[in-house]
Amino acid sequence: MSKPSVVSPAAPGTPCCTPMAQQRIPAPAAATLAQAFKALGDPIRLQLMSMIASAPGGEICVCDLTPAFTISGTTISHHLKVLREAGLIDGERRASWVYYRPRPELMRQLSTLLAVGEAAGTSSAAT
Repeated sequence: MSKPSVVSPAAPGTPCCTPMAQQRIPAPAAATLAQAFKALGDPIRLQLMSMIASAPGGEICVCDLTPAFTISGTTISHHLKVLREAGLIDGERRASWVYYRPRPELMRQLSTLLAVGEAAGTSSAAT
């Protein structure tokens, strides 16, 4: 059985694309970013990502993530694996525990893609 590939986002500081409200997203970028959006499409993974991204010191131990949920540690591990394979987080084993930190490059790319501004034809007028 082959190991699933991990998304490799663009180099730090390199935007993947312009906001989708301004220009069509290229197919290769869409394939990569769709995997990240899909990973964030689960409520547990979205909560885990939020906890990891907002952790003091930039990282958090799995031992601090697991008690925040009413699901098993095995299920938490599965969700963390999905986030890791999507390129959203990195993990580092230290003794018995794994510490997770966000990958800000991909988070910036997702944010850039979703940016909407006046140039994109948005209107603040009420309908």
